[in-house]
Amino acid sequence: MSDTVTVLRARGRRLGKRIRADGTIEAYDNARSFDLIEIAVAGLDDIQELLRRLERCRNCGIVRGAISDPARTRGVRRLLYPDGADQPTLREVPRRWLALDIDTLPRPEWIAIDDLVSCGRLAIETLPTEYRRARFIVQATGGHGLKPGVRMRLWCWLSRAVGGGELKHWLRRSPVDPSVFGPANIIYTAPPVIEPGAFDPLTTRLEPVPGHEGEVLVPAPEQLRRHRPCRPSVGNRAIGMTSVGSSNS
Repeated sequence: MSDTVTVLRARGRRLGKRIRADGTIEAYDNARSFDLIEIAVAGLDDIQELLRRLERCRNCGIVRGAISDPARTRGVRRLLYPDGADQPTLREVPRRWLALDIDTLPRPEWIAIDDLVSCGRLAIETLPTEYRRARFIVQATGGHGLKPGVRMRLWCWLSRAVGGGELKHWLRRSPVDPSVFGPANIIYTAPPVIEPGAFDPLTTRLEPVPGHEGEVLVPAPEQLRRHRPCRPSVGNRAIGMTSVGSSNS
């Protein structure tokens, strides 16, 4: 079964960090409106190809959500619910692809900072056992090599489509940032802008990590369902999703 990826394009804005010559790291530009582009993918190889293309696009990123209205995809906000006169532009859908952000993992001295495969394997070992034999694409985030520890984004393909709630329950004991499971939260894909004179410890930021399995075998839905007592309904409140909520690693 294939899937799609929703790419964001913020015209005139930088969605990658900037590394200055004095070592300071400048955060992403604030972007309010985006163009939404849907890209078809059929597996991890397609994800890798897309990420390679997005490395050349400083103003692009990804969200897990799907486009709500194909007629409204240019200069729109990232909204799951109505906000004033602005209508939703994204909707939550389960996905076969998965991006995991890890930025709190200590790096042993015997693993070189530019050995992305070994750093990736170290991160994979912190995940549930279902992940351990699968293929991955490992992507160094903007702070990897410039801040302490391993700062990675791990991409994999799942045996079935999984929603954000299931992912949060499944990975609740792993050192991953759950914010990227939200349908409107940006998953940053652009490499940092390295100013002249600035130190860049990496020659590449994207590497495949081989595995015995082509995809992660996902447990049955009932195993990933959070069991909690029912609570009284408090009504349906409209909330605008406009702020950037993913990791700034």
